[in-house]
Amino acid sequence: MSTLKLLCLCVVLFPLAGAMISGLFVRVISRSAAHWVTTLGVGISFVCSMAALFVYLNEPTPTVFIYPLYEWAQVAGVSIHIGFQIDGLSLMMMNVVTFISLMVHVYTIGYMHDDPGYVRFFSYISLFTFAMLTLVMSDNLLQLFFGWEGVGLMSYLLIGFWFKKPSAVYANMKAFLVNRVGDLGFLLGIAGLFAVCGTLNYLDIFGKLQLFESQTIHMGSYEMSLITFVGIMLFIGAMGKSAQVPLHVWLPDSMEGPTPISALIHAATMVTAGIFMVARLAPIFEMSEVARSFILVIGATTALFMGFLGLVQNDIKRIIAYSTLSQLGYMVVALGASAYAAGVFHLMTHAFFKALLFLGAGSVIIAMHHEQDIRKMGGLWRKMPITYVTMVLGSLALAGIPPFAGFYSKDVIIEAVSFTSIPGATYAQWAVMMGVFVTALYSFRLIFLVFHTKPRMDHHTEEHVHESPTVVTVPLILLAIPSVFIGGIFAENLLFNQYGFFSNSIHVMPQHNVLAQVAHHFHGAWSFAFHAPLTLPFWIAISGILSAYLLYEKFPAVPAWFAHRFSLIYTILINKYGFDKFNDWFFAKGSLEVGEAFWKFGDVKVIDDGMVNGSAHLVTRIGSRLRYLQSGLLNQYAFILLIGVLVLITWMSYRFF
Repeated sequence: MSTLKLLCLCVVLFPLAGAMISGLFVRVISRSAAHWVTTLGVGISFVCSMAALFVYLNEPTPTVFIYPLYEWAQVAGVSIHIGFQIDGLSLMMMNVVTFISLMVHVYTIGYMHDDPGYVRFFSYISLFTFAMLTLVMSDNLLQLFFGWEGVGLMSYLLIGFWFKKPSAVYANMKAFLVNRVGDLGFLLGIAGLFAVCGTLNYLDIFGKLQLFESQTIHMGSYEMSLITFVGIMLFIGAMGKSAQVPLHVWLPDSMEGPTPISALIHAATMVTAGIFMVARLAPIFEMSEVARSFILVIGATTALFMGFLGLVQNDIKRIIAYSTLSQLGYMVVALGASAYAAGVFHLMTHAFFKALLFLGAGSVIIAMHHEQDIRKMGGLWRKMPITYVTMVLGSLALAGIPPFAGFYSKDVIIEAVSFTSIPGATYAQWAVMMGVFVTALYSFRLIFLVFHTKPRMDHHTEEHVHESPTVVTVPLILLAIPSVFIGGIFAENLLFNQYGFFSNSIHVMPQHNVLAQVAHHFHGAWSFAFHAPLTLPFWIAISGILSAYLLYEKFPAVPAWFAHRFSLIYTILINKYGFDKFNDWFFAKGSLEVGEAFWKFGDVKVIDDGMVNGSAHLVTRIGSRLRYLQSGLLNQYAFILLIGVLVLITWMSYRFF
């Protein structure tokens, strides 16, 4: 067995082993044993991921390595197996997922210390990590779908972890149902690929895409190429998992879960699965400009309009959740513009600073005795210096200020969109540019209201606020380091070195290589950062930060005036554009009314009244008629006997004569 294959097995199996030990022995294993076995398992997985990356990069010619493990089934002569595809994309995802998961495991030791479900929680997050690793390491669509559904199931359990809270139960059911809508599209896309190509393996599918060139489908009077239909269906799956409009409604409500799982879901794992899937299947999307235009418009809409919602939120975790929605929109815009490496690069940088912000928010929540309303905070920077500094660093990265990690990935996306010419590109360019201001504004609104301004909590809370324990602050520091430096260190190699570190993973050179055009303006990471003040996005971001300072630090009465003066817009934003109300009215209430109609007609009319009660009434009516034959009068019986004999004689006469 090769060294790389052995390392990959260790990467995926150690989190599974930790989850099984803590899960199967949840009633007998101690709390310390549970966090040790799961954290150690994920830690070993991270070390093996780093070792696998080192081995891969030291290969004479790094390429795509396929490691089949075993045959799972044979269907109509088609072999379906379980295996690994190891390349730049999967190795990057393996390292990011295991590192973020390790930080979350360590952080959870402090955050969930007094929770009665402590052991169960560690089992869940370790199994979540296993499912995500299965997804990103797969070499075929069936295995990817297994991991896809695995992270969906685990997110259902983790969002509803505090299952005695009605809001948590509502949130996890909402997430589960919305993701099933996306999964229906994903399954249709997979079915279309299998029907034409006769295989589920990535490389085999990519080698047979020419079979789609002349195939079309008809939807009424509208004709569409089959590859466009398949691409859109696959992306609908990504819309559900990566929370794109209109399938975004589950993500903000997922804040009902504990803060560590908010970081795990929103940073590097579940919500980025859709981004990973589109990048992995890039050759399919490159065959359809219509599909890429659809992706571009959906991503731009999500990036801008979900950012607006972050401006009116007061729950510290929901603000960061809406920023996740917005940044996922940026990644999707990059995919639609054929800048796949830029989208995946933003996925990587975003994972670090977004996990940092969520865990920093959890540190604040601990200090505030589980208060999450930023209107009841203020002045925390003196009492929580480590949390404050790390969250400021994460916010600077999120806002795209050079030389922080988010600057490189976000700025390259904005540049790439300006070079694309597919339908919707102009709209996308305006959306991502406006999104820069909105992102900076809501990010530093949070910073100023939580850590600056005068304290707004009660006197008892103010006296007892203090920095979180070491087990909480150490992951913050470790996440802050890549949030600052990782963008500048890896930007050139991951984006512009022969179409980037992901060139062997994406298996396609886009027809319109926008990253090659961006590369003409890129003369090294530090030069790129130093020239940022000459670009429009830099000053838009600075104006967003300055606006947050003026509105929430210097003139705090102005936001309330804006809310009153533009009450209609404010109401629309507070109601989240009415998506939840529409879903409750159309889908939830509509389903109830349809179900009630079926109940009244099917259950009450057909089954109860027709079959059950109807049978009883029929027997009663027949019995009520037949009872007249049981009168007890001898002359009636004699008459009936005579009639019977006459009928018998008549029949015999007809039969024999």
